[in-house]
Amino acid sequence: MIQLKSMLNCIDNSGAAIVECAMVIGQKRHASIGDRIVVVVQKQRDAGAAGMAAASGAKVKRGDIRHAVVVRTRQKVTRRDGSCIKFEDNACVLINKSGDPIGSRINGVVGMELRKKKWSRILSMAPSQA
Repeated sequence: MIQLKSMLNCIDNSGAAIVECAMVIGQKRHASIGDRIVVVVQKQRDAGAAGMAAASGAKVKRGDIRHAVVVRTRQKVTRRDGSCIKFEDNACVLINKSGDPIGSRINGVVGMELRKKKWSRILSMAPSQA
């Protein structure tokens, strides 16, 4: 479960590396896999050897306020078939207001609970589902 002020890894190529949860959308207290949250970008992804020229091409910058979808949580999630799944970190994917992902690629595993919550675009971009 993701609470307010929780730090999450951003696993898309939008330019953000670490984000902080500012608000959970809806009436919930905690966010789980597939829930929409509002985040603040805390750390930008490294541009690498390309230098500052590549950093200016990033889609998001430090301090930006964006919407995101939680795709992995450290908290155990029990599925309907009785199995439990737990990830090593909390992770999210940045989206725009209409619900489309900002990045064009997702790095890492995402939870299958996204299918139930109608995030099929994120599922199709991910290399694997758990």
